[in-house]
Formats: sequence, structure tokens, C-alpha cells
Amino acid sequence: MKRTLLLLACFVGWASVSLANMDDAKSSGQTETIVFGGGCFWCLDAQFKMVPGVRSVVSGYAGGSRKNPTYEEVCTGTTGHAEVVQVEFDPSKVSLDDLLRKFFKAHDPTTLNRQGPDEGTQYRSIILYQNDQQTAVAEKAKAEAQQNWPDPIVTEIVPLSAFYRAEEYHQDYFAKNPTQGYCRLVVAPKVKKFEKLLKEEKH
Repeated sequence: MKRTLLLLACFVGWASVSLANMDDAKSSGQTETIVFGGGCFWCLDAQFKMVPGVRSVVSGYAGGSRKNPTYEEVCTGTTGHAEVVQVEFDPSKVSLDDLLRKFFKAHDPTTLNRQGPDEGTQYRSIILYQNDQQTAVAEKAKAEAQQNWPDPIVTEIVPLSAFYRAEEYHQDYFAKNPTQGYCRLVVAPKVKKFEKLLKEEKH
């Protein structure tokens, strides 16, 4: 009898561990990435690093034709590239649809080639998709977001041909330079507003 109870206890313990491992595997399984831009990438980088389920955010350039562009080249507005972020996320914790809903609230998608004080095609609102599924989700999110804006949304939804990682000093820029002038005047208010949005969504 004791041996039977011992075996039963072992089985229950093994089953509990197995289920826990399955949950861990599910939450730490394959990740997905989406690339989008909406103004200076320092802002989006800082904002989306706060989203639960986001594994990493990388600042970079995309949407243009020049290979391996530099920041100085992109700033001229002649490369066709936009400042963007590549967001890697765990779809079991945050969906692409949810990320894109947040994206349309993180910036003003109705201003053409401009975001606040930043002007030029490199600051345009853009989503760069990698497959048909991302295209459909992006189009749906854009249509839903339009209901919240009186002016037409000008966000481009285009295929991603290449993503170029920005120079290292651009990565985690706000976290590294919180007292820098632009960060205090532009990035910090956007981050604070986005943080408030995330807290409201929890309730």
C-alpha cells in the first residue's frame, strides 16, 4: 500500500513538473518580429521596450533602396529609408494585433513625413510586413485606428526587403541618455504618455 502511494505521489509530481515545463516552453517558444516606424526611432525604442511580451527592440533603417545606410545618409532624406524599430515579441504573451494597436497610439499616424518637430521622409509612419498574415493584421489595425483619428491615416504598409541595424550609439538611446535635450523635451513626454496607456489597458 505504501509503495502504491509512493508511486502515485511520484507520478503526480512528475506530471506537475511536465505541465510546468510545457507552460514554460509555450511562453518561451518561437518569437516573431515586426518592423515599423513613426518618427524618431529613439521614441519607439523606449516605448515598446515597456510592453510585456516584447523580447527586444532594435533601432534601424528600412523602406529604402540604399544598402547599409549610415545615420547621416538617412538624415538627408535621399536614401528612401525611414527610421524604424524591429520588435521581437512572444506571440503567446502579446499578439501582433495588440502591438499594432499600440503603435497607432504611440505616434500621430496622420502627419505625412513628419512627427512633431521631426520632418522628412525618414520620419514617416510605416509598417513593413514579412508575410501575408502580417499584411492582413496591419491593414485591419490601420482600419480600426482610423476610427480614432479625424484626419486620414497616412501610414504606409509595405513589404520588408531589408532591415539595417542602426549604429550602436542609437541602441537604447533614451535609457542611456535620459538628460539629453531631445530626450527630455520629446522622448520623455512620449514615454510617459505611453506608460500611462499601458497602465490603463491593465485595468
